[in-house]
Amino acid sequence: MTSSRGGVQTFLAGAVCSAAIIYFYQKVSGTRTRRIESQLNPNEAKEEGGDDLGSFHGCGPPPPESNVVIAARRQSNNEGRDKKKKDDDFAALSEIRMDSCSLDQRMIRKAEGAIRNRTSRLIVVVERCTNDHNYSAILRTVEALGVQHVYIIAPQCIQSTLTTNNEDDCEVGDIKVMELKRSSGQLIKKATESEIRDRAMHHLYARKATEWLTVTDFDETKACIDSLRKDGYQIWATDLGQVATCLTEEALRAHAENENRGNIIPEKVAIVFGTEAVGCTNEMLNAADLRVYLPLRGFADSLNLSVATALVVHQMFLLDPSLIGAMGEEERKQLRQAWYAKLASQRLLSSADKKKRAKLVSFIKACEEINKKRLAGVQLFQSELDKLGKIGPKQAELDAIDVKLEADSQRAVKDLVDNPPAPITDMRRADEHRTCFVGKKTKSSHSVAWANMPATANLRVGQNTSSSFFRQRVTTEASE
Repeated sequence: MTSSRGGVQTFLAGAVCSAAIIYFYQKVSGTRTRRIESQLNPNEAKEEGGDDLGSFHGCGPPPPESNVVIAARRQSNNEGRDKKKKDDDFAALSEIRMDSCSLDQRMIRKAEGAIRNRTSRLIVVVERCTNDHNYSAILRTVEALGVQHVYIIAPQCIQSTLTTNNEDDCEVGDIKVMELKRSSGQLIKKATESEIRDRAMHHLYARKATEWLTVTDFDETKACIDSLRKDGYQIWATDLGQVATCLTEEALRAHAENENRGNIIPEKVAIVFGTEAVGCTNEMLNAADLRVYLPLRGFADSLNLSVATALVVHQMFLLDPSLIGAMGEEERKQLRQAWYAKLASQRLLSSADKKKRAKLVSFIKACEEINKKRLAGVQLFQSELDKLGKIGPKQAELDAIDVKLEADSQRAVKDLVDNPPAPITDMRRADEHRTCFVGKKTKSSHSVAWANMPATANLRVGQNTSSSFFRQRVTTEASE
């Protein structure tokens, strides 16, 4: 009973304090509001203990509004519109809407959920990383956490480093040659056969992430720094040096107060990660507005680069939740245009058409390799010459498929870009529709051990499929 009575007393005391604070805030806000209103509406001003600030005497028209008053009115109108927009976004996201196999417009709703949570206030910069495991993991991690923009600085980047004979539609086993190169084109070393397969697998996974990211490559650190400065971003470099600031609210608040900044996270910030061995370059560290580190509590004084990136980016969102979804509506619309059309293009072709297109792509790439041999002076077989003679019609056939697919994709999502459906707010797959992200052979070899596990016992969607949704929209648009 004593404990219960003490809890009640504590609760009542807290309630009284809260009420007093709210009353004081309303009192102060009310006085300030009346003063502003008296300036905006001088005819309605009333005297309160003497002449009010907004009252005037005599005849004739009221004096013209000052620039301060006009600016106040405009700011009030803008704040009202911004508040309504934020309230609408919050209402859409506050309602928990989970994925379901029976949900209509599933993929569009999921894309919209990702777009609503995307941020362009926070940019992730990867400087001079040379490990493909880290690259693929970083890209997948930041995409999953909701970061839209990734800046990659030489010596190597995912797209230019992992060069294969058939980049677009390759299987790991089809890769013949791969070289590890700097972004400038300088050869570092020949990749071994095991490295080829390993890098190719990570490249395929990373490429799926880059479909939904805006990746910008820089050959030099200075070019990246200049770009960030031009766009108004502060630069925070991760660093294990003892001058670095700990990524905690207390430490960052002290830094923000020194800069006379209210929020502990800047309005626009780029967080930079260097190589796992030596970290960021001196050039980047010297240019940084702040050096930061994550507190560690064990003997290990550093983390794997991709792990560190995941923890730091997640910590940034915890320190300032307003980073989540911090993106302008114009950029959101651009993402809708690109993402919705991409989702449609991936689903509009039938299985037969997909196989036909894949064969055309494979044929054309084979012809390109034959042509390289011809240009190098290698004598060609007659069968190879016959192939080269067919490349024109085959290319025209592929172009016709792609042009029609692009037009159909845009037609399928035309009105959805301006009128998106309510988003899925819980991005987890429906329990009946989970899947394991491994190849068919791996899945088959573990079939006994993985039997009846949730991620392998998938339910095939029979109705409301995304493919049928997009195809029906194309048919409807064409008939109209």
